[in-house]
Amino acid sequence: MKNTAALRTWLDDMKLDHPLVIAGPCSAETEEQVLKIAHELKDSDVNYYRAGIWKPRTRPGNFEGVGALGLKWLKKVKEETGMKTCTEVANAAHVKLAIENDVDLLWIGARTAVSPFIMQELADALHGTDKIVLVKNPINPDLALWLGGIERLYTADIKNLGAIHRGFSTYEKSKYRNVPEWQIAIEFKNRFPDLPLICDPSHITGNREMIFDVSQTALDLNFDGLMIETHFDPDNAWSDAAQQVTPTKLKQIMQDLRIRKQTETDSTYRDSLDNLRAQINVVDGQLIDLLGKRMKVADQIGELKKEQNVAVLQSRRWNEILGNMILEGQEKGLSEEFVLRMFKAIHQESINHQENIIKA
Repeated sequence: MKNTAALRTWLDDMKLDHPLVIAGPCSAETEEQVLKIAHELKDSDVNYYRAGIWKPRTRPGNFEGVGALGLKWLKKVKEETGMKTCTEVANAAHVKLAIENDVDLLWIGARTAVSPFIMQELADALHGTDKIVLVKNPINPDLALWLGGIERLYTADIKNLGAIHRGFSTYEKSKYRNVPEWQIAIEFKNRFPDLPLICDPSHITGNREMIFDVSQTALDLNFDGLMIETHFDPDNAWSDAAQQVTPTKLKQIMQDLRIRKQTETDSTYRDSLDNLRAQINVVDGQLIDLLGKRMKVADQIGELKKEQNVAVLQSRRWNEILGNMILEGQEKGLSEEFVLRMFKAIHQESINHQENIIKA
């Protein structure tokens, strides 16, 4: 698969004056719930109404979706509101039922995208379809696996393709439900700038209070749209309650987001500058996170030195680190002066942490 302008034809043909918006409940719960939310979203920026019909849960016994019955509710949404509909599919049987019920857009979830075998099964089931098919990133941070799944669909003559960035699982404690790893999304954009990329801030954050900030970062990084879970009574939703917003809140988010306009030369320069600055913001955030992790290790070293009554400052070790970092920095285009200043500051902060522990 090569990048071409044709990859975004389905999106360009919509002639939107705002990012693509996919919204609706995490799970279709009842016919009344599905229709009520749809009517509240009818006169908004929402382009596709989403609802999970089949829900892959981590553990058995949790609500796993209403099944095919919910597809009839989505048909009513289209009849009553005129909105196009979409849902997640995870196997060939889902594909068959969704197409039979005239669902307009299908997406493949993170747990499914991780398996090349299942992705091939879905590619075979969808062969030649004119439906829009979006692929969420696999749960593990593997760009090749993500692109490989999309390429399987492309090879099956499915031309209306796109991707959804929903963050990646991690064993480390994080403020995110799924850490965004923005650098992977940036690399995705660099390789396939014309393949529509949608951000799913609901699954990245797991927290409705963080959805606006993550959505803004995505737009600053030139994402093409957003998928935001929406429920009229989020706290009592049957699944993922904490990450859903009300239709009113969604409309406010869309109103408050800064959406870059693409017009003449000056605007093109500003768009490029904003995009590069957004990338710097992402890297700066990663730097702070790494420095925080480094200081936690320094704290552990301080505890060990305290137990063994060892001095905080170890000059030989420090000189070894500094020499290695200067050489590695030069290979990456960093001046010796800069590396010295930076690591002296990091070293001093580590000493401060260890001294505080020993004095405690």
